[in-house]
Amino acid sequence: MAVAEATLKRKAATLATTDLVATEDDDQEEDLPYNLIDKLQDSGINAADLKKLKDAGFNTSQSVVFAMRKDLLSIKGLSDQKVDKIIEAARKSSEVGFVTCTQLVSKMKSRFQIATGAGKLDQMLGGGMESCSITEIFGEFRCGKTQLCHSLAVMAQLPSNMGGANGKVVYMDTEGTFRPDRIRQIAEAKGVSAEAAMDNIIYARVYTSEHLEQLLVEAASLMVKDEDRFALVIVDSIMGGFRVDYSGRGELSERQQKLARVLNKLQKVSEDNCIRQTCSSCCTLAMSLALRQCFAANCPINWRSTGMQLEFLQTSHGSQAVC
Repeated sequence: MAVAEATLKRKAATLATTDLVATEDDDQEEDLPYNLIDKLQDSGINAADLKKLKDAGFNTSQSVVFAMRKDLLSIKGLSDQKVDKIIEAARKSSEVGFVTCTQLVSKMKSRFQIATGAGKLDQMLGGGMESCSITEIFGEFRCGKTQLCHSLAVMAQLPSNMGGANGKVVYMDTEGTFRPDRIRQIAEAKGVSAEAAMDNIIYARVYTSEHLEQLLVEAASLMVKDEDRFALVIVDSIMGGFRVDYSGRGELSERQQKLARVLNKLQKVSEDNCIRQTCSSCCTLAMSLALRQCFAANCPINWRSTGMQLEFLQTSHGSQAVC
């Protein structure tokens, strides 16, 4: 174990004076398997309408195909005829129809996992947080949710042989708990450049649930325009704005609909960036008390997956707690 840790430290030390996110060959142009929305101009869509689409967060042909028609009609200046023409052009330029299982397996090979930094947890998750998906981890107050967010923000930037994804991170903070000093400490503990680690985290403070929706649109645009790949999107926490903006049973239905809409946008951002081979693992982060004890005591934890949620069950010293 000591030899393995020493080897890992030596590998990490080589990154201390270089950028964490880098391409293998800067001179080689990447063959992107997606179509920018600007290419629809070749199909007869005028530049003014394309600008309206980009301002609304539609930056690729796939994002147009994934959208509801009513969402496109809600964009000011786009009529029924224009929307129909845009959708038809986007569908012709995108491969989003049926595929064989063999083709699906080939596409899924581009997915990856980001290690959490806790060996036992990574083992239970099959290697870490899975890309092209939403991972929700939930738990009590002060149980370590934000700590894991900070750890993942650094781990995602590391090379794949160190459990990372060699990509940038989008961090949306709804409760004001993000601490750059903690990022510096984690980066230094991993033996990498703290300045490079912080430069690769794109941070935004979120104040309301509507503000979160707007930032998701900006994040989608940023991932397309930025030359570097993005590996992780963190929202800490997803319920921060919704708890304040909606209160009581009378607004429960509206809150759940808005929450579902935000989660749907997160999923589309994740899958759209998987198509770009810059897979985003969109994490709606909350965590159970058992996880902090896993980090501290390396205790045995069983887990089960329920949809997009992970429930952790601690079994230690003869006691059992379901979180």
